[in-house]
Amino acid sequence: MTQKESTLRQRANAIKPYRCKNLIAVIENPMDIRNIGTVIRNVNALGVEKTYVVDSRGSLPDDWEQMRERKSLATTSVSAVKWSFVKRFNSTEECLAHLEKNRFVSVATSPHVKGKKNFILHKADYTQPKLAVWFGNESRGISETVIERSECCISIPMFGIIESLNLGTTTGIVLYEITKQRRAYQETFKRAIRNPRKGPEGAA
Repeated sequence: MTQKESTLRQRANAIKPYRCKNLIAVIENPMDIRNIGTVIRNVNALGVEKTYVVDSRGSLPDDWEQMRERKSLATTSVSAVKWSFVKRFNSTEECLAHLEKNRFVSVATSPHVKGKKNFILHKADYTQPKLAVWFGNESRGISETVIERSECCISIPMFGIIESLNLGTTTGIVLYEITKQRRAYQETFKRAIRNPRKGPEGAA
């Protein structure tokens, strides 16, 4: 192991307690492989545990080790793909089935959808034990299938003439808020375990 690799390994061990366990960012059929790299970079930087990619076109290899060696992903993710777990799925249905089997709750990033619970980003609760956050295709957005099987829809408040953001920016903003909430919750939970006499109030 080189000195650089050793330093990176030390850094990885140091930040491990701050990662958000059981939090997955899911990208549904992204068109541009460069955007996948950008999302993986955001996922790694913000401490999200995993990235799932619904890749119906077969743009990515199935094996994570092969993904790590893919130059386009290594470059756009600034090598974050080497330090973040990424799993691909052939279809939205396959990914949802995997998440539901493992008891993950899904939330969809989407504008207001009639008949669904809709929240502005910072007003929703993201402290579910297992959470998957879905991000849609760059042009079509999230699919109806994901919306139907998600607990709620969340959206970023916007106040400009242009009311859309690119995939990299959207994932960065959304995941920042979610990881902030989950880290605060995880720390409170840890304190409650260390100080059991405080009771329910200490574990709130």
